[in-house]
Amino acid sequence: MPKAQWPVAAVAATLALAPVGCNREHKVTVRETVEEAPAKALIPAVVNMGDPKQEKQLVNGFYGIEANAWRWTAKDFTVSLRTPAGSATQGAILDFALSIPQVTIDRLRSVTLSASIDGTPLAPETYAHDGQYEYKREVPSNLLTGNAVRVEFHLDKSMPPSGGDARELGIVARSVGLETK
Repeated sequence: MPKAQWPVAAVAATLALAPVGCNREHKVTVRETVEEAPAKALIPAVVNMGDPKQEKQLVNGFYGIEANAWRWTAKDFTVSLRTPAGSATQGAILDFALSIPQVTIDRLRSVTLSASIDGTPLAPETYAHDGQYEYKREVPSNLLTGNAVRVEFHLDKSMPPSGGDARELGIVARSVGLETK
């Protein structure tokens, strides 16, 4: 047998004889611990709109992925986010990356975005020019005591359906998340 084939033959022989020395049956029981249970149910603290796996976090008011990166929103839209570690005592920052298309400015002149968590409003922001923006707001710790929160967004106006498009179009969402302070 050539030297180059020896390691392959040795591994094959070892694997073939392994069951002979291990004739006892071992059953391993895997149990979920209290610490592991929530990890399976965790949802992302940041939702990237181009990731189809994160679509279940988009509760309502979001349309399909476009250009593998973003989604149009409706006038009202809601997302579910995991609360970051430590946010129940320190609070967090809501960071919503969005775009205001020129067509929105042409039709609506401006649009005001507001958000709320558990009915507690966060300061609104008005956009009067097209471009990319970040809507960043501090979220008090008392709103972040659970494993997840629903963030409800509202626009003061949106573009009604027109032409062949039956959607009510608001703004373009790129990502939304909660960051620790």
